Amino acid sequence: MVGPVVELPEQFDVPEGAFPAEPPDPPATPRDAATVMLLRDTSAGPEVFMLRRVTGMAFAGGMSVFPGGGVDNRDADSALEWTGNPPAWWAEVFDCARGLASALVCAAVRETFEESGVLLAGPDADSVVRDPRPYAAARTALVNRELSLAEFLADAGLVLRADLLRPWANWVTPESEPRRYDTRFLVATLPDGQHADGATTEAESAGWFRPDDAIEDWKAGRCGLMPPTWRTLTELSRFGTVAEVLAAERRLEKVIPKVTREGRKLRLVLPGDPSYPTAAGHLDARPDDEVQS
Repeated sequence: MVGPVVELPEQFDVPEGAFPAEPPDPPATPRDAATVMLLRDTSAGPEVFMLRRVTGMAFAGGMSVFPGGGVDNRDADSALEWTGNPPAWWAEVFDCARGLASALVCAAVRETFEESGVLLAGPDADSVVRDPRPYAAARTALVNRELSLAEFLADAGLVLRADLLRPWANWVTPESEPRRYDTRFLVATLPDGQHADGATTEAESAGWFRPDDAIEDWKAGRCGLMPPTWRTLTELSRFGTVAEVLAAERRLEKVIPKVTREGRKLRLVLPGDPSYPTAAGHLDARPDDEVQS
C-alpha cells in the first residue's frame, strides 16, 4: 500500500480572505463526484492525462485536473450493463449505498468520455472500443444531457468495462468551502488504439504529463494544482509502470482537509499532520472543535 503523505508544501498556504469570512453554517453538503487518472506507459515512465480548466469557472477555475465531474441523474440508470466487479463490490470499496456506487462508476466512465474522448467500454467483456470517434454525436449528446450513458451503450451494443478501473482515493472538500464535493479518484489505462483529445469546453488545454513534471510545473508557477491533485501526482510518481499502479493495494478513507491559522496565513492540513486534530473545521470555530466525518 502506498504510504500517506501527511504534510502539504508551503505553496498551499493561502492568505487571509481566500476562504469565506463567514463559512456556511451548517456546512454545505458535498456533491458526489468521480475523477479518473488515465495512464499510459512511456520510456520515461508513466504519464497521466490532465486538463487545465477554463479560468473563471465556479470550481477549480484555471487548475490542472484529471477528467471528472459530479454524479447526476443520468448516472443512476438501472439499465446500465457492465463487466467486472459488481456494484456491491464497489459499494463496499466506496463505503456507500449500492445505487450510489453504480452511479459513481457510471459517472467516472461518462465524464472520461465527455472530457477526453476515451471510452472505457467494448462489445463484450474481453474487448474495448479501439476508435471512439464514430461515437462523436453520442459524446455531444452526453455533454448536453440529452442522453444517458446506459442509453448510449445499449444503442451502440457496448458494455461498460468496470474491470478497467481501479479505486484510488476519496477526497472531500473542506467544510469552510461553500461548494463541496465528495470525490472518488480512480485509475485506468488508456485503451490500445484510443486517443485522449481533451476536446471539452471546460478546458483551455490538455496533455500528457509525467507526474514529476506536472509537480515541477506547479512549483515553477506554470500551472495550478489543488491538494488532492498534488498528492495523487506525488503518489503516482513513485511507480515505474502503469501495471505497478494498477496493482497497488489501496484502502479508501475519506480525506477531509482542515484549515488552521498561522499568523496572517491559512494553512491546509491533512489527516496525519500533527496539527490536524486541533485544526478547526470552520474558520470561526474554536481550535479544539472536532469535525465529524
